[in-house]
Amino acid sequence: MPSDDVLNVKSVGKAFRVLQCFEETSAAEKDLSLMDIVRLTGYDKSTAQRFTHTLQTVGYLSKNPNTKRYSLSVKALELSFSFLRNNSFIEMANPHLIDLCRVTDQRVSLSLFDDTSIVYVMRHQTKPDYYYSSLAGRRLPACSSAGGRAILAKLGEAKALDILNRSELIPYTAKTITDKARILQEIKKIEQKGYGLSIEEVTYGEVGLGAAITDKSGYPCAALHIIGSLTGQTPEAFEEKYAPFILETVQRISCR
Repeated sequence: MPSDDVLNVKSVGKAFRVLQCFEETSAAEKDLSLMDIVRLTGYDKSTAQRFTHTLQTVGYLSKNPNTKRYSLSVKALELSFSFLRNNSFIEMANPHLIDLCRVTDQRVSLSLFDDTSIVYVMRHQTKPDYYYSSLAGRRLPACSSAGGRAILAKLGEAKALDILNRSELIPYTAKTITDKARILQEIKKIEQKGYGLSIEEVTYGEVGLGAAITDKSGYPCAALHIIGSLTGQTPEAFEEKYAPFILETVQRISCR
């Protein structure tokens, strides 16, 4: 945010930076010490202490009385609920996701486009799976998933290249495509097919199809994803079997 923005309340921004520290925790480190927050924010200890205390007082941070470490509180989850409850697009799309999940017997997700990223907002599955595969809220670079690249394909080459140049190309697995030329090639394929294919780019053992959902103006505001296991099937077989389903469902959701 520009430093000369007279409406910018810097202390509010600093408080949110403290909350954003918890996006950087790992499965092994689910809470943060005060010194962790100092390191991640760059604030001095006194400043970090004031912000963590304030956020704890208003209910968005919890502090373990034994370890003195901080974590997000249950109250933070209420914001996600309010977002999902009040989003008419997600409400409209959700029955279509449920139908697609039932018909294909595969994991189905909806993501929203946000600048250079996609954020998963609704997920349905019919089989036991790893824990966070069912959780909403995960953010990925748009260029790192089939659905995200399908969105980029709808934006045109210039906008897609701008997003690609501003994106952090994260190798989630050894098979994640991080070469810009190869990503642009995948986008070209999507322009022809109407959907993208991702093979073990985010999680080993998974194959995914993704297609963009457009609003009434033709802007790609979201993506639909079908994710399956590579156990017992090839990526080519998965694509042949489920591509018609994702294209049909995207057509029903788009422009409504």
